[in-house]
Amino acid sequence: MQQKSPWFLRARLKTRHLLLLVAIEEEGNIHRAAETLNMSQPAASKLLKDLEDSMNVALFDRLPRGMRPTWFGEAMIRHARVALASLGEAGDEIEALKTGHAGTVNLGSIQGPSVTLVPDAIKLAVSEHPKLRVSLTVDTSDVLLERLAQNKLDIIVARLFARHDKSHLHYQALAEENICAIGRVGHPLLRKRRLRLSDLAAADWVVPPVGSVLRHRFELMFQNAGLPIPERMIETTALVFVLKMMRETDYLSVVPTDVANYYEDHRVVSVLPIELTCKMDAFGIITRTDWLLSPAARIMLRSMKTTATEVYGVEDLD
Repeated sequence: MQQKSPWFLRARLKTRHLLLLVAIEEEGNIHRAAETLNMSQPAASKLLKDLEDSMNVALFDRLPRGMRPTWFGEAMIRHARVALASLGEAGDEIEALKTGHAGTVNLGSIQGPSVTLVPDAIKLAVSEHPKLRVSLTVDTSDVLLERLAQNKLDIIVARLFARHDKSHLHYQALAEENICAIGRVGHPLLRKRRLRLSDLAAADWVVPPVGSVLRHRFELMFQNAGLPIPERMIETTALVFVLKMMRETDYLSVVPTDVANYYEDHRVVSVLPIELTCKMDAFGIITRTDWLLSPAARIMLRSMKTTATEVYGVEDLD
């Protein structure tokens, strides 16, 4: 039985078709789109018509003052952007390989693993491939997942919640993340014989912004204990600012225990002797199932799995 050829071969889809779709969507009409692609408007119109005829759908509504993508058009434009981005990355990767580099990998991580897993994984990857280029983004899980979906990140270490679309994601659980309170070295609360949650309720805090999971659970911790939520709070995700406030004021902050331990070892902050009930969910390595990892990303992924086994005792990471 003869196998049916893919639709894009039957439609004789070319790169310029993809470029035209994106240009029309960005410019709003075919005349300006043609100008940006250095082609005549009749040539652009024929190119679009040929594509629509081959697919047997209208990709744009023709309006009195321009063009607007139909649902079919929006779907094609979305995939055209992904295809063009992939081709751009292919060119960059080839050029890097020609100059002797192992390629570039873009990582993302939440705070805790950024001081435990990621540094050792990068050191391992670079020791085996000295010309590997690595870019690291440290942010919240929501931001990292959005950038992963936009192909701006290759691999992330983050959390998945019920609200996230998991249809094209591969998640490998690593560990749960404990949370603790930190303050400056010599903070007055460190001298209390028995530190209580009520002492923390009366303190000044630097906390994550409203809407973040940690902020919600931080406030819920006081509410569940029948205590008022701290009144004086500064909102930020900038760790540099947090550490500056810790050193110069009596403000407290709530951070992953791995982060706190790292900075306590360097005598930047002190961990307060109280166990917090605002636990965080497990985190893991997340990649996309609908996107082929580059050789550089595969190198980094292997290093991260090897390091995760050493750091968290995780085995059988496929």
